[in-house]
Amino acid sequence: MQVTVDRTSLLQELEEEYTVSPEVVAFYRKNGYVKLKNVLSPEVLQYYGDVITQLVFKLNTLTKSMEERTTYERAFLQIMNLWRQDETAREFVFSRRLAKIAADLMGVEGVRLYHDQALYKEPSGGFTPWHADQFYWPLSSPKTVTVWIPLQDTPMEMGPLAFAEQSQNVEIGRNMEISDESEKVLAEELASRHFNVNDTPFELGEVSYHAGWTFHRAGPNTSDAPRKVMTVIYMDKEQTITQPQNTYQEADWATWLANYPIGSKPESALNPILFDS
Repeated sequence: MQVTVDRTSLLQELEEEYTVSPEVVAFYRKNGYVKLKNVLSPEVLQYYGDVITQLVFKLNTLTKSMEERTTYERAFLQIMNLWRQDETAREFVFSRRLAKIAADLMGVEGVRLYHDQALYKEPSGGFTPWHADQFYWPLSSPKTVTVWIPLQDTPMEMGPLAFAEQSQNVEIGRNMEISDESEKVLAEELASRHFNVNDTPFELGEVSYHAGWTFHRAGPNTSDAPRKVMTVIYMDKEQTITQPQNTYQEADWATWLANYPIGSKPESALNPILFDS
């Protein structure tokens, strides 16, 4: 029997505010991440997750066998800016609910979209090495945050995201791309400095937000099902573009920031404001 979906109620949920307590904000700012339960309903995750999954398999171009792939390629299928491919995916990415949480955590008046990306770790997919996202971003301020949204329950065998608490405050490893080397060097450095690592499952409806300079990783997917995750990267609406420091930032400047001038706000159609108080 076909189930009728009430799109109006789903869209309403994506617009409604989620209350972020002062304690949650304090935890995020101290530790560089926070996990929040019951942010999205099973109905929203099912409906939009099905659309996102269809897009991932439609747009994916990584067809090499797992044995032929690099460590990075084994970590996940990565499909970016789904909002520009499909109107329903756009509804999810443009969620005011999710964007306002990002603004509240960072303590800013509004946030722009940097880009979205689906990260699907296939069965037998490998670990995701330790890294900090902002290595890749030519942005002047650390006021950036990513929401990581599992589209299913994510037990340990699926490889949930793990965070090194308070690592956003140290400058070790900020010059390292995601790689076998970053996994080795950062694992040793974080352990030697006694950073606590939060490596725990995600319930359905639970999401995490992590700052651009927070070091994080994920284990391999040893289950028989894909670990389906959607992410959205936000930046302070007052963020400005800085001179790229590496070839990856050069590429990001062109791809996600439309080569807007150094020192300017990224105000192209690629970077709409998703929440403004």
